[in-house]
Amino acid sequence: MEWSNLISSKRFGHETRHGNLAEYRSVFERDYDRLIFSAAFRRLQNKTQVFPLPGSIFVHNRLTHSLEVASVGRSLGNDAARILMERHPELNEQQIFQLGTITSVACLAHDLGNPPFGHSGEKAIASFFSEGKGARFKSLIEKEVGSRRAEILWEDIVRFDGNANAFRLLTHQYEGRREGGFVMTYSTLASIVKYPHTSLLCEKKNKFGFFESELNVYKEVADHLGIRCFVDDGLKVKYARHPLAYFVEAADDICYEIMDIEDAYKLHLVTAEKTTELFLNFFDEKQARHIMASYPDVTDPNERIIYMRSCVINAIEQECVRVFVENEDTILQGEFQGSLIKHIDPRMRNAIQKIADFAVDNVYRSREVLDIELAGYRIINTLLELLTDAIEHPDKAYSKLIINRVPSQYQVNRPLVSERLFGVLDYITGMTDVYALDLYRKINGMSLPAI
Repeated sequence: MEWSNLISSKRFGHETRHGNLAEYRSVFERDYDRLIFSAAFRRLQNKTQVFPLPGSIFVHNRLTHSLEVASVGRSLGNDAARILMERHPELNEQQIFQLGTITSVACLAHDLGNPPFGHSGEKAIASFFSEGKGARFKSLIEKEVGSRRAEILWEDIVRFDGNANAFRLLTHQYEGRREGGFVMTYSTLASIVKYPHTSLLCEKKNKFGFFESELNVYKEVADHLGIRCFVDDGLKVKYARHPLAYFVEAADDICYEIMDIEDAYKLHLVTAEKTTELFLNFFDEKQARHIMASYPDVTDPNERIIYMRSCVINAIEQECVRVFVENEDTILQGEFQGSLIKHIDPRMRNAIQKIADFAVDNVYRSREVLDIELAGYRIINTLLELLTDAIEHPDKAYSKLIINRVPSQYQVNRPLVSERLFGVLDYITGMTDVYALDLYRKINGMSLPAI
């Protein structure tokens, strides 16, 4: 893969258009602005990250998480660009110095496809079809499209993944038209896809990058950018990652691991002493003493933990940049294995693992987190049950009421059951936590609209 091809201003849906207006923003800065001002991005402010949103203590939601990931991603891209230009003076400077902007845009968009109620929302959708009442649709889809295509459509559903859904959201063609929507650059779209293969090639993580409905879109984007293809066997397709997807993954992992611990501390799930211990594990003894002595007059534990957290993020970010530039050739060949974080300094890698292990036992299994997961399962399962019943039997009186409640943009009246199912999933995954809860209450007669 070549940097000159990987950084492209071509836009999905506007491939043949060339504007004449004077524009002082780069095309990638325009991508950033389109996302920031989009309704889909605003909705992230009311989607759970890990902890429940209501309360007197402010913790991260999907929007604040995405903004922080974008900030770290921008630093990763900018720092790498400076080193790459020193190493390869023959590269196009104007292109290379867009790495930070492209990465930050992809980071902003990486969670757009996630349903309400955090990761439990993904699990609720997948389990409804794999082990719940939605399992009946497998045979219906097979009758409509045949066993071969039905196999991947069903895998897309029972392995439902927010990463693939984000790519769908940004590229979905309304009634087959490629105009309108986000109209993002090819480079931004490719950088979002952390798992560039179809659901039929899922491995242990059960993650994939695009649904069958967007397979040809991704192939078009990847082929234009010169992204290496490893497998192209009909519906089994696998590409190398766009190099910047490694930065998006690293920025997400950094913020997810580190900021969750800070939130847990704010919620008194973790003591200041334990938080300090977890953060100082990233540094050797000399570095730790320097950090602790940097603010001798600051006695407030909150401020000290914020400072230590910033030191940790900065240290991991620099390590990830080092790994990236040292492995540039392997990454461009599509042969780099694992994430950037798996190759950083062993001390830091062990410190991240300690945080992850501690979080699993003491944070993600806390009562507050489990309560939101239980509520999310119940709400999403109920909405799926009612909506899928309606699209399966659209002529029933109650089904008509339910279908009329769904905005037309979700196309739940399309001919095929599989198309209607994805319309339902588009509708549910676009909901905020509050909207989903409100709809759940109204449908179940628990509340009525004001008259």
